[in-house]
Amino acid sequence: MMDFEFVFDKLNNYKTNIYREWLLTNGLGGYASSSVIGSHSRIQHGYLIASLHAPLERYLVFSKTNERLVCGSRIYDLTTATHKGPYTSEFNQGNMHLKSFKYDGNITYIYEAGGMRLTKTISLVQGKNQCTIAYTLENNGPAAGIVITPLMNYRPHGKTMTVEDLRWELPEEIFKEIRDEASGNVGFYYTPVSNSKVRVSLIASGCEMVKRNNLYDENMELQQELDYGDHGLDSHIKPYDFVIEVAAGGVSKASFVCTVDVNDTSAKKKEAWGNLVTVERETAFIELEKNKKRIQELMEKSSFEEDDEFAQLLTIAADQFIVDNKQNGKKTIIAGYPWHTECGRDTMLAFTGLCLETGRFDDAKSILLAYASYIKNGLLPKKFPEDGKEPSRNAADISLWYFYAVHNYLKYVDTDEAWKFVEDEIYPSLQEIMGAYRKGTSYSIGMDDDALMRAGDGRDRVTWMDVRIGEESVTPRQGKAVEINALWYNALMTMEEISRGIARRTHNKPENYLAYAGGCSQLAMWVKEAFNTDFWYEEGGYLYDVINDEDKDATLRPNQIFAVSLPFTMLDAEKEKSVVKAVKEHLYVGLGLRTLDKDDEQYHGTFTGSEEDRNRAYHQGTAWTFLLGAFIEAYLKTGGHSAQSIEEAKAMFDPIEKHLVQGCIGSIAEIFDGDEPHNARGCVAQAISVGEVLRAYALLDRA
Repeated sequence: MMDFEFVFDKLNNYKTNIYREWLLTNGLGGYASSSVIGSHSRIQHGYLIASLHAPLERYLVFSKTNERLVCGSRIYDLTTATHKGPYTSEFNQGNMHLKSFKYDGNITYIYEAGGMRLTKTISLVQGKNQCTIAYTLENNGPAAGIVITPLMNYRPHGKTMTVEDLRWELPEEIFKEIRDEASGNVGFYYTPVSNSKVRVSLIASGCEMVKRNNLYDENMELQQELDYGDHGLDSHIKPYDFVIEVAAGGVSKASFVCTVDVNDTSAKKKEAWGNLVTVERETAFIELEKNKKRIQELMEKSSFEEDDEFAQLLTIAADQFIVDNKQNGKKTIIAGYPWHTECGRDTMLAFTGLCLETGRFDDAKSILLAYASYIKNGLLPKKFPEDGKEPSRNAADISLWYFYAVHNYLKYVDTDEAWKFVEDEIYPSLQEIMGAYRKGTSYSIGMDDDALMRAGDGRDRVTWMDVRIGEESVTPRQGKAVEINALWYNALMTMEEISRGIARRTHNKPENYLAYAGGCSQLAMWVKEAFNTDFWYEEGGYLYDVINDEDKDATLRPNQIFAVSLPFTMLDAEKEKSVVKAVKEHLYVGLGLRTLDKDDEQYHGTFTGSEEDRNRAYHQGTAWTFLLGAFIEAYLKTGGHSAQSIEEAKAMFDPIEKHLVQGCIGSIAEIFDGDEPHNARGCVAQAISVGEVLRAYALLDRA
């Protein structure tokens, strides 16, 4: 069983440990997150961020619980938090009593003070917007107790609240008490003013409940927001305290369950709310055991060895991104936590590592099917907005990555059933994309006279390096981008291979599939010829990044690595080696590939400062971990999969392994500073980072 545990000597440093985070997810896009010492340090930290319309509309409803151990006249405050004071920040350093933090698919904090030991385990219920907390209080001294104060809210997970906001959204009178003698349940529920279709409940068993006079937790200071230059202050409401008593030398247990119900019927015919949950003293303990069992099953399902902790840990991390889309009944992939939603590019790039390497073939099939229905004018969606509005489709690469995903699906699930599925459900979509790209479609995306793919007219941000500040494109890449054309060739060759594969298996006019295959093959030959003629930068020994008519951009960027790593490539062996050498020498930094050579005058070494500063650094030196997948594959390929190249590739996972206990425990961040010490930045857990590292790691087994 995967197991991460941090003991006391690693938890007493407040300022270091607020940057070490944890994440739990619920399979709906909802999540829980905080720091390993229990102090929130970013807007998106909380014990239940519910997805109201999975996987979108994520709202913080349950921020955290604060605990105070009471033994006679002594009070031990376990609260770990920072608040803005009248003159300076005020710290509650309950982490001084924190003996260990543990992540094993659940989150466990163990505190010791006054002869008492408090174990607090947080778990999310899969497929529900529900958080459970299991408390065990062991007492080695005289009769004592604990006071638990839940902090509640209702706000979008990317915004903060003031006390004035809370008084409007959650006025005191909306809180309805639950005191059920028959079940022993105590708690409360409420419906926020701004959304009558939502009900939040917090119900406990094994304790008493007391109404509070001091209602607000005001001006909680969130350090990571302050680091980015934001005001970083949030407020919560705390209407009740819960009290657990423990006899001298005794043990007491309690369960807390926070649930969000959404009543989605139309306003004309609003149905009555369902019953509130009934909580037993063991409820939370049962849920955390279910979670452990589920994690064990996920690890058994993957193709990795049981004793390979690195692979097993990433298998669990992969699970956090695969969620239900309740709008279409299919599976999808969340691009990153805490703030990203579903993104087409990230889904296609992460697909192989997250779904196929972990043996989740039904989920893979569901995702391919969902994306087949999203195609418009040959283009797939780029980003699905949090509010559920129509996604943008202004990207040239996503539809081409779809071919890559389908190719890998058939490679990993090479059954007659899988081929029939692709023939019936997916192949027409591939043809639609191919036709649109050949004829030309939106955003100036289309095939040029030389058969290469052109995209963008100067204003369009059609590649993954898509940052714009006002009217300025930070990395203008209109024209023929190197990775777009590597993907275009790969798509043509994939289409040829799939067409021939279907022709061998089908009774439905195989000659049509063979004819289509021949057309793709001819076109691919022209693309290869033009690519080798136009893209090779002899002086540098690598590929131009973008060609726009006579203008050739020789900026050394990592995009060219895909021209070596994709299943079908166009360069000869010597050129491939030369590309990999240039990328390794100038862009590889252990935790990823820099987006720009540090000797370039446009290089930005750190992803810090204002939003504009960060946007300028995003693709101008910042290192991206997902690029390691293509780089390691290309490294093994050009090394001939020799014993030496395999050993060198193995060593490339060492920095990632160290990172797994430094940022978001057990997961991989989106980006890292290009400059040493390569601090983690962006999303704390990113689907493409985890997916591509997992895929590359699996290559070692097959090498």
